[in-house]
Amino acid sequence: MTESREEAIKRLQQSASDLEARTAQQESSHLAAQKVTSEAYKIIADLVGGVLVGLGLGFLADRFLGITPWGIICGVLLGFALSIYMARRTANRLMAQAKAAGVEAKPVPFEEAGEDEDR
Repeated sequence: MTESREEAIKRLQQSASDLEARTAQQESSHLAAQKVTSEAYKIIADLVGGVLVGLGLGFLADRFLGITPWGIICGVLLGFALSIYMARRTANRLMAQAKAAGVEAKPVPFEEAGEDEDR
């Protein structure tokens, strides 16, 4: 069974397009994983950065206003509140983007540690 030249070309083009589709799907999943990782690092940076900025401002308040322990205490608390606000804002933005894209969150059952051992 010999196939004609046109049939062989069609078969090769079909194989090439299938390969391109698989490669594009792998690349898009890799890019999505990178985006998720970068957003997670942004949230971590918001949490740590807010506390450090509050600590720094509290230290400066202690140093120049002479209210020694209260500047750092209030600065850390305000920095913590600011970091929680910023992380929550980022999480809400990500949830809105996922909802707009049609992605729905699936509930995950909670299993306590040692629950499987009792069975």
